[in-house]
Amino acid sequence: MGTIDTAAGVLAAESGEGGFWETAYPVIPHPGELIVGIISFAVLYFLYKRFVVPRLEAMLAERQQTIEGGIERAEAMQAEAKAALEQYRSQLAEARNEAAQIRDAARAEGQQIIEELRAQAQEESARIVARGEEQIAAARQQVVNELRGQIGALAVDLAGRVVGESLADDARRQGTVDRFLDQLDGMSAADGRGGVPVPEGNR
Repeated sequence: MGTIDTAAGVLAAESGEGGFWETAYPVIPHPGELIVGIISFAVLYFLYKRFVVPRLEAMLAERQQTIEGGIERAEAMQAEAKAALEQYRSQLAEARNEAAQIRDAARAEGQQIIEELRAQAQEESARIVARGEEQIAAARQQVVNELRGQIGALAVDLAGRVVGESLADDARRQGTVDRFLDQLDGMSAADGRGGVPVPEGNR
């Protein structure tokens, strides 16, 4: 810088204050000033290019790398979030399908259990009805047998009075009892048909 100032001073001294250049070209700068300005600009440009520009480029490159790294990380996180969302949706759909299968299986199993219980109930009901009918038939037969034995003597006397026969011997008495009981059975059957039979002795 000292050399530049010295050269500018020499040029100014040679031209003299208020010399020809200022008189002829008052608007145009003095050649010495132009030279000094050009040299100063060249020095500043060199210093700027040598020291400032590399630092700016390094800062811009670092900033660009940081931004690009942030973008890449954001894209990676977005991809991971998308993959996690897809996995969640897949697991949710699988869980729904599994729940539907379990519900259908439980419904089918419940229906099968109901059918089995219904069949067992029907079988048990039929068994109970059959047993009851057997017991009723056995009780009826027992009552009939007991009545045959109990009304035997009364039937003999009554039959003798009705038919006017002598029932001294056992064979005749047994035949009369059988006819009387048959007439009672016929009367029971006729009650079911709505008619009343006439005993043989009264025909």
